[in-house]
Amino acid sequence: MAQEKARGALNNKYEIDMIHGPLLGKILLFSLPLMASSVLQLLFNAADVVVVGQFAGPNSLAAVGSTGSVINLLVALFIGISIGTNVLVARYYAMGQDRDVSETVHTSIFLALIGGIIMGAVGIIFSRGILILMASPKNVLELSATYLRIYFAGVPMLCIYNMGAATLRAIGDTRRPLYFLLISGVLNVVLNLFFVISLHMDVAGVALATIISEGVSAVLVIMCLMRARESYHFAFSRLRLTGSKVRAILEIGLPAGLQSMLFSLSNILIQSSINSFGATAMAGSAAAGNLEGFVYMSMNSIYQACITFTSQNYGVRDRARVNRVLRTCLAVVIVVGIVMGNGFYFFGESLLHIYTTDQAAIAYGLERMQVICVTYALCGMMDVVCGSLRGLGYSIVPMIVSLLGACGFRILWIGTYFHTHRTLHVLYLSYPISWILTVAAHIVCFFVIRELAFRKRE
Repeated sequence: MAQEKARGALNNKYEIDMIHGPLLGKILLFSLPLMASSVLQLLFNAADVVVVGQFAGPNSLAAVGSTGSVINLLVALFIGISIGTNVLVARYYAMGQDRDVSETVHTSIFLALIGGIIMGAVGIIFSRGILILMASPKNVLELSATYLRIYFAGVPMLCIYNMGAATLRAIGDTRRPLYFLLISGVLNVVLNLFFVISLHMDVAGVALATIISEGVSAVLVIMCLMRARESYHFAFSRLRLTGSKVRAILEIGLPAGLQSMLFSLSNILIQSSINSFGATAMAGSAAAGNLEGFVYMSMNSIYQACITFTSQNYGVRDRARVNRVLRTCLAVVIVVGIVMGNGFYFFGESLLHIYTTDQAAIAYGLERMQVICVTYALCGMMDVVCGSLRGLGYSIVPMIVSLLGACGFRILWIGTYFHTHRTLHVLYLSYPISWILTVAAHIVCFFVIRELAFRKRE
């Protein structure tokens, strides 16, 4: 019955037909705007780091740069839940189940609003305590706490934007989120310069600029959904939690969110180890980490494509095409990771100068990039295979594998080998080794779970 209702034609120019025709061009058409969107989203934090680094000093740079792992820890849960929205809307939309699409959209936006308020409050209350546990140096502690408190006040808008964008991605629309982020990204840069240079607000200014711009992007994506005439149309009058959709979203999204949270926890442990080397090492690592983010988010767009294409083709029970999606996405992410990762390292010194003129900090940054950027394609491979499993509706197994292979290994590494060989190079080696272990385990899981998934739908 579902097969008979499957969507047979595109409803608007922004959609991509994921269940017919050649794959490579469509995956690139989906991924490139998403890649640009991800880069623009990163520019929010990059603009913060650049402005404070150039106009407020190294302590402010260290304060803003070292907060990324804390922010990721507290918002990762709802970013993960948006993956559940993406998978379900994509599957229902491909099958032509309009009512299920609508219920999923309204439930997910409601979850984003409630969850964003709760998580924002948690972040505001506990930010300083978390920073103390991370052994943040006294000369940057108060600056970091100020930045985090203001940032978390805007988390509800961030959650709403991500849920709305996940809905648009599910039907193949990655262009309009790009337009929205372009508008808010330009606004963020302008406000950064105004608040820091003209009003001398230091880290408080860049945090305020970020939450204002994120609020604009959230409003734009909601307006877009309200104007849609298709099944994913959003109306405030329909905003409610549908029990079956809450369960379905959480079954897929909650493991993804918990995985991201625990990954962020392992990164907090690594950040704490970096903090022990002093503020200069923190500043260099923060700048390098920000550059790495551009490579990671570019590869993450392929991961998102793999989730969405897999989910739609699983919805119409096309096993061969699901396999082709994985192979194509792996090939693309390997190319992106090798070219961008090694390219960023090759031009690393010049790129790091954008963030800081301190030569010691630049040297620390290059040391990090030599290990992580050069091998970043491994991380992309790990994520793409994980994305294929989530597109099939299986989220718990890749969560467990990722936590044991990556998160667990890094914690073990810090407590054992790094404990007796305390250098930053040894610390950073935990990343590529964990990626190799995890991608190998994910590939084995894919072959097993693919059989179970399609057998269940026969």
